[in-house]
Amino acid sequence: MDTSIAAELADQATRALADAADVATLRALEAGEFPRAAWDALDALGLGGALVPEARGGAGLGLPDVMPLLEALGRAGAPVPLAEGIGAAALLAAAGIDAPPGLLSFAAAGAPVPWGRHAAHVVIVDGARVALHAAAAQHWTQGSNIAREPRDTLAGTSAPIAEGTLPNAWGNDAARALTALLRSAQIAGAMQGALALAVDHANTRKQFGRPIGRFQALQQQLAVFAAETSAVSVAAAAAARAAEARGIADAAFEIGCAKVTAGEAAAKGAAIAHQVLAAMGITEEHALHHLTRRLWSWREEGGSERFWSARIGALVQSAPGPLWTFLTSRDQDPSA
Repeated sequence: MDTSIAAELADQATRALADAADVATLRALEAGEFPRAAWDALDALGLGGALVPEARGGAGLGLPDVMPLLEALGRAGAPVPLAEGIGAAALLAAAGIDAPPGLLSFAAAGAPVPWGRHAAHVVIVDGARVALHAAAAQHWTQGSNIAREPRDTLAGTSAPIAEGTLPNAWGNDAARALTALLRSAQIAGAMQGALALAVDHANTRKQFGRPIGRFQALQQQLAVFAAETSAVSVAAAAAARAAEARGIADAAFEIGCAKVTAGEAAAKGAAIAHQVLAAMGITEEHALHHLTRRLWSWREEGGSERFWSARIGALVQSAPGPLWTFLTSRDQDPSA
């Protein structure tokens, strides 16, 4: 991982979103309006090809390099589908297909497509088969998640523009695993954003003549929130390193651990944030509920805690040797 590149990507996205997206943008999005200004600001940076090899016109970065960028998107409530575009372009490149310009999204066959109604092209992954479709030629049933982000279902598909097959390193559940990894990083970012709002409120809201952040019970809750937030970021980064080193398929254990950690932490963090801000956090004008509803939505996407816990258990049970050997061998460089 090149930490300087990773930090620069995150900084670019943060600056662009600070200028082009705010609570009003999220409110408009949830009312059905596409956030064109925010999309244009991020699209101009060329971040969609972050994981595409340089030979195909991309930046040639690795998964660990984009984790801070995804966290930055999460902190802003991910007002645009850049994470989905990065994932879709990576899947196309792995299948030997050049990514077309414009807004991209992806999903497993039969699953809702994030932002499908707004996409120029969608990537449908069925096992190891990857198909690129023109979104306008598809029949959509519009839907949304708890955060009111577009989650649209294909009622039928036309002939694909291009098709390809993923390498073995991606496995037969690549769409779900990649979604789980992307959402884990975004959850880490959204928790960072919610934590910042809670800390700021605790330092400014006064009761009995002093800021409520001075009360030990609230300090303890915020400490738990901070610890859970850090745990998600660390778990997502570890999963990205594993996927980069061994491929998405062989990193299922780490990706599952990251998604379970993210889902459980999202529930705890959202509860604490709303306890700290009380009724203020659910008012339409406040940013908090936009972040917490995304936490509740994203924890289900790419596989729930129950799904990944079962997958982790199966992987551990099928591993030869003792559990400790399985766990300690996971970080070893397979090329060494």
